[in-house]
Amino acid sequence: MTLPPGPSTPRFVQGAYALVTPLRGMPRLRNRYGDTFTVNVPIFGRAVVISDPAEIKQLFTTGADVVDNLDQNLGRVLGAGSLFALSGEEHRTRRRLLVPPFHGRRLAAYEQIVEDETVREMASWPEGRPFPTLPSTMRITLNAILRAVFGAEGAEFAELRDLLPRLVSLGSRLAVFPLPKRGRWSPWGRFRAMRREYDAVVDRLVDKAGRAPDLDDRNDVLAMMLRSRYEDGTAMSREEIADQLLTLLAAGHETTATTLAWAVERLRRHPAILRQLVDEVDAGGKALREATVLEVQRTRPVIDMVGRQVKAETFELGRWTVPKGYAVLVSIGLIHDDDKVFPDARTFDPARFLDARPDLYHWIPFGGGTRRCVGAAFANMEMNVVLRTMLRDYSLTPTTERAERWHSRGIAYAPGKGGLAVVHRRSAAAAPSAASTSTGARS
Repeated sequence: MTLPPGPSTPRFVQGAYALVTPLRGMPRLRNRYGDTFTVNVPIFGRAVVISDPAEIKQLFTTGADVVDNLDQNLGRVLGAGSLFALSGEEHRTRRRLLVPPFHGRRLAAYEQIVEDETVREMASWPEGRPFPTLPSTMRITLNAILRAVFGAEGAEFAELRDLLPRLVSLGSRLAVFPLPKRGRWSPWGRFRAMRREYDAVVDRLVDKAGRAPDLDDRNDVLAMMLRSRYEDGTAMSREEIADQLLTLLAAGHETTATTLAWAVERLRRHPAILRQLVDEVDAGGKALREATVLEVQRTRPVIDMVGRQVKAETFELGRWTVPKGYAVLVSIGLIHDDDKVFPDARTFDPARFLDARPDLYHWIPFGGGTRRCVGAAFANMEMNVVLRTMLRDYSLTPTTERAERWHSRGIAYAPGKGGLAVVHRRSAAAAPSAASTSTGARS
């Protein structure tokens, strides 16, 4: 086998290095071994890390008979019916049912929900003193998903709003750290107890939706799941629905909220761009704001790795031969920070996306190929609406403080101080609302 070079230290040493230097470690390994290298780390085992655009494109376009889902994935915390847990034809079949709610007219129908939740949350923002925006953006994205995806209201909305942050937070850590699964009071025991609570609430939501006379007219994703059918005419089971709803929340809640906190952190340190965005909002525009959302995700990706597992006997990846069982991990941070791919990559410059859509084998915060995040367009729409509402209603005060450090929350990397903001309410709201204009969110 012809494998790329890499460190020869034992797995536990490489794992400790990855934990201590999660963001500095990858650039150091690339500088030493090149843009493709081999590692041996806990959870993934032996893996090839890539950041070359041609190799990334080859990986994302290779069939599932050769490379497919990672053996160690979020499915172990999200459930056997989660898209993260499924492979091959079963994954493609389930994915086809979930794509329609997140595109076109249906996506536009969710904009008012996002704006309503943003206005409600920002009404409690303090003026004139620093505060972290991440708790606020977490509440905005959670509430928006509960309404738009779960179709939740009343008692079920309140229960899920209390339960899901704790469930997802613990699950994200269990997905990263190999902790013992036995014991009622172990982390896994507590997670399973919360999962039972969650399943009970979803059961009630399914019962209510099934009895609702307006089920055919509802736009929430749960209603669409209940109406959808597989090619053989069968409906999704309750277990499948519960797993997929949790998957959509886990994939889109914390990641979107964290990116919004990073957007605040970036804009406060780039006052010229901030002024341009405010002028654009007041004029009813959106192009620079859409480009800014893309650039925040490029410069501050909240997920650093996506990957596949080799299922065939060998996988010819560029000039390398990768054996069966190896993981192939794409370093999002390395390709996003590559000057050959994005000129002057360290500079925060939304203008790079003003006249061109990003190449989805270069700009990959949502992964790629058949496993690209099914809710990518929904996430971009959310970020667009939240930023538009914030800039319309509040003045964000720039700062000369150093950039906030990256902080690991398990799966996602967040700004170390939570995306600190200082705001003042604007005297007049000049920009049109979601009721009169569409974001035209791009995936």
